[in-house]
Amino acid sequence: MQQIKTSEKTDIMRNVNVAFLPIALLSSIGYQANAETTEVKNEHPNILFILADDLGWNDVGCMGSTFYETPHIDSLASKGVKFTNAYSACTVSSPSRSSIMTGQYTPRHGVTDWIGEKSGEEWRKMKRKSKLLPADYNWCLPEEEYTIAECLKDNGYTTFMAGKWHMGDPKTWPEDHGFEISVGAGGMKGGYFAPFNNPKLPDNEPGENLSIRLGKETIKFMKEHQKSNPDKPFFAYLSFYAVHGPIQTNQKYWSYFRGKAERMGIADKGFKIDRTLPVRQHQDNPVYAGVIKEMDDAIGMVLHELRELGLDKNTLVIFTSDNGGVTSGDNYSTSLLPLRGGKGRQWEGGIRVPLIYSYPGCKSGSIIDTPVTGTDFYPTILDYARLKLHPEQHKDGVSIMPLLNGKSIKPRSLFWHYPHYGNQGGEPSSIIRKGEWKLIYYYETDHCELYNLSIDLGEHEPLNAQYPEKVKELRAELMQWLQQVDAKKPVADPLYSPVEEAAVKNTWHTRLLKQQEKLRKDMLDKNWKPNENWWDSMVTID
Repeated sequence: MQQIKTSEKTDIMRNVNVAFLPIALLSSIGYQANAETTEVKNEHPNILFILADDLGWNDVGCMGSTFYETPHIDSLASKGVKFTNAYSACTVSSPSRSSIMTGQYTPRHGVTDWIGEKSGEEWRKMKRKSKLLPADYNWCLPEEEYTIAECLKDNGYTTFMAGKWHMGDPKTWPEDHGFEISVGAGGMKGGYFAPFNNPKLPDNEPGENLSIRLGKETIKFMKEHQKSNPDKPFFAYLSFYAVHGPIQTNQKYWSYFRGKAERMGIADKGFKIDRTLPVRQHQDNPVYAGVIKEMDDAIGMVLHELRELGLDKNTLVIFTSDNGGVTSGDNYSTSLLPLRGGKGRQWEGGIRVPLIYSYPGCKSGSIIDTPVTGTDFYPTILDYARLKLHPEQHKDGVSIMPLLNGKSIKPRSLFWHYPHYGNQGGEPSSIIRKGEWKLIYYYETDHCELYNLSIDLGEHEPLNAQYPEKVKELRAELMQWLQQVDAKKPVADPLYSPVEEAAVKNTWHTRLLKQQEKLRKDMLDKNWKPNENWWDSMVTID
């Protein structure tokens, strides 16, 4: 695995351009603002990065949902720039978050699965009876990596984070990777309502919503920073636990969205089997809708305070998700149709995510179709902030400022590597997207699936037979990339039994399907009484 050594990291830090670039250079870098309406105190812009957890590509109104309600996210999109081909760097959270922080594809930083999942021979304890043993991976973001937070801090920014970390706590906390202030990174064992049982988030009032609390902590930081350091820029990383399962909302929101689902028409069947697990077919989960609404409420609070403090006149706001929504596995929360699959899976539903950039002077309501990915945030933020880029660190990302300025970026291939089995049905695989072509390589069978996303967004019909040369071309490029980044791969399990595996999958296709159909109908019943435990429930203190 290619990582930056400690000595190299020191060299990078020595070369940081602490003395900010002169204003005369702004136009050459691409930063744009409306001089007539913008009063800028700081020479360099503030950065507010909002990250949702497990929010699907079309789980928000501005991306097409008619069931979920996200007025504040939609408003941000209407005033900003929306990307329709935005991707996370992985199908699950820890790897994609590490790629946001480092600007690197997952094999480089070594976090290729969610931290805590078993690998190697330990995988057998999961009793999945799979053909392969998943590759080993890093259980924390390597300390050698020079994160975007460290870089901004070294360039005079105050760095703050609120919410989910999931990159190696408690071995490597946010404070170990450039965040001066961190609240709430200790997990969500208590659920979405206080008491949170979070060592880094003391409880306030009983029943307080976790998303709202993280929003309040972000507001508190902005107010205090504005008062004590008005001439210093900040980087605020608001990382929600929402909308990750187990899902939980309040009585009011459950009742509202249950009624809405009824008015829209509740389908008799809610799931279909897609290769491994049942997959939700409709956006009709009232509990999940409530979790989304609470997160949107919190975002609205933060954006309102940003305007009240006048900080919106010099702040770049970025909103995205760490991976696709959960259509199978976990809480079977959502449907992402027409995309196939969801979190953990190798199809578009697992990696395509909502993405919005909003900043002073941007062309409101713009839509960009060019594919971009999670490794691009690091260089883009530096470029927007008029700071020196560090390609030796963010080597897999590019600045997308040209796109934001109405221009183009150089065509490139995008890559993914997930040598694991996802809890949500994903299979060990690697992916390349080049133009409209997408090739998925499967480690179990040593075969590929070729799709053209311009004509088959749902990835229904592989085109291997029609375009054998394209398969050959993309497979060769993918294999070359895997070798270049020293990607770890799964290995055959010598104890593998096809009969035992078939028995496990048969259970998924029968008993599990029946369970999920029942749970769906139960949550949509006006007389539903959730269990006493918060798992899979809406039990709250309203």
